[in-house]
Amino acid sequence: MTRGRGRLIAIGGNEDKIDNLKVLKRVVSEAKGRDTIVEVITTASENPRQMEDNYERAFKRIGVSGFGAIHIASRYDAADRSLEERINEADLIFFTGGDQLRLSSILGGSYFMEVLRSRFLEGALVAGTSAGAAALSETMIYDGEGSTGMLKGSISMGPGLAFLNGVIIDTHFINRSRIARLFQVVATNPSVLGVGLSEDTAIFIKDDEDSFEVIGSSLAVVVDGGHLKNSNISKIAKGEPIAVENFHVHTLVEGYKYNFGERKFL
Repeated sequence: MTRGRGRLIAIGGNEDKIDNLKVLKRVVSEAKGRDTIVEVITTASENPRQMEDNYERAFKRIGVSGFGAIHIASRYDAADRSLEERINEADLIFFTGGDQLRLSSILGGSYFMEVLRSRFLEGALVAGTSAGAAALSETMIYDGEGSTGMLKGSISMGPGLAFLNGVIIDTHFINRSRIARLFQVVATNPSVLGVGLSEDTAIFIKDDEDSFEVIGSSLAVVVDGGHLKNSNISKIAKGEPIAVENFHVHTLVEGYKYNFGERKFL
């Protein structure tokens, strides 16, 4: 797995924005605390103003005063050079939920992403929730039901925003019974590490560590295909069930870590 110098937080969606705000408080603390300048990117959502309102209230509850939201709804918007200064001043860039295909198709290869990636490599914290988390990886899942996840060809994948390579993130993982679709992803390419994030749960990756730490109220699930012995996926037709031998599956809760370089539960 390879990535830049910056730090990442991927959230499984539906994080608490009203009560104890545990995950969002940790996000803010890993930036600059109450002095954090945050820019929320609402591109994934079809209701960007509602997203802005929800996160403005949440971050203000935490005590952050430097709040902004950037509504990029088209490739034309993503070429707007006037946004460069705002991104360069941000300590935290936060991608909301919605549809991850909107993120990849609107932002992928854009001037906006060039600027954001440079800021990331300078050490800014990039975070995403739900679709915003799924899109952080080089390859992302963007469609497929959990109930049919082990039928060949039932999962749709495409290029993500590539802040994180060698890992595929799935969100709302326990709540929407998505383990089968992560099984198919890893069976298709055992070199990829699958990470499933429950709601109100996140992983934090520091720039100086080859591991992630779990944050929040529920589970992170790791599916490691590095030890697979047999699979029928290359021999069966589309729509047929997949047989796989020897997945390694780990569940982690808050405070636990996983070393993705060594594929080791800590």
